[in-house]
Amino acid sequence: MRPMAKFAWGVLIYNVIVVVWGVFLRASKSGDGCGRYWLTCHGEVIPSAPELKTVIEFSHRVMSGIDFFIVLGLFVAVYFFAKGHRQLRVFAGLSFFFIVTEALIGAGLVLTGNVAAAYTESRPFWAIGHLVNTFLLLGFLALTALLLTKGEEFRLRFDRKLLLLAGIGTAAIVFIGITGAIASLTNMLFPSSSLVEGITKDFAADSHILLRLRILHPFGSVLIGVFLAFVAGWIGSTYKKRAGRMPGLLALLILIQVIFGGMTILTGAPIVMQLIHLLLADAIWIVWVLLIAKCLMTDEEPSSV
Repeated sequence: MRPMAKFAWGVLIYNVIVVVWGVFLRASKSGDGCGRYWLTCHGEVIPSAPELKTVIEFSHRVMSGIDFFIVLGLFVAVYFFAKGHRQLRVFAGLSFFFIVTEALIGAGLVLTGNVAAAYTESRPFWAIGHLVNTFLLLGFLALTALLLTKGEEFRLRFDRKLLLLAGIGTAAIVFIGITGAIASLTNMLFPSSSLVEGITKDFAADSHILLRLRILHPFGSVLIGVFLAFVAGWIGSTYKKRAGRMPGLLALLILIQVIFGGMTILTGAPIVMQLIHLLLADAIWIVWVLLIAKCLMTDEEPSSV
């Protein structure tokens, strides 16, 4: 299983890179670089005399195409060489399913014109769907890599407190991710020249609904971050053997993310800050998924301490 595990972790890392490049594509307003064409770019397999935004869009498509085939390769490898590991096959299969839906969502955005600075009433829902699908893809890839590394399957613990906190925490991360997607979209579609102007827009009665929803992200991030840090601390003290250093890593990532998020707002959300902010969000999600999974894959009795 060891070579397959290394490959699975590599696939996960590559997917994070593709996601970050996708954020650069959106933030640089290059999503229309290939026009409303898919799979071709301006009707060509390889664009001739491309503009910069075409290069950015086309490179993202190439990266996504490679991604599709390596996730497919992981699924095929698991299916044929991990016989008897039903859960592993399911996770690898779901990873492939969500890379397919990821591609379809990307195609849908292009074909419906929901790219660059264009706004339609459906665009927020496309953004939310893309965010949730990406989380699911990264989550199942992480679980596939974990099971390949550990060589064991889940023996679900019916610790009600753990399951309740895991459920609430997962929903909270997805929620704050959705508000982040809306905030990023709003910053691009309705830019402000200063922080004061942005705050004024957030509370103006005649502002677009997306602008008035934007405030949910920074305040929600702090509240949910504190909650997740406490949950991580409880898991670390309750499942010391399996949790290891992951609760501390999760708490550290949350602290960095909250500080960095504040800096991103104060600096007007330049592209490089957006990229790092998204990278940290993906890291928090992956560590959370792995932490909960490791606690479910154990016969360790919860500590009373």
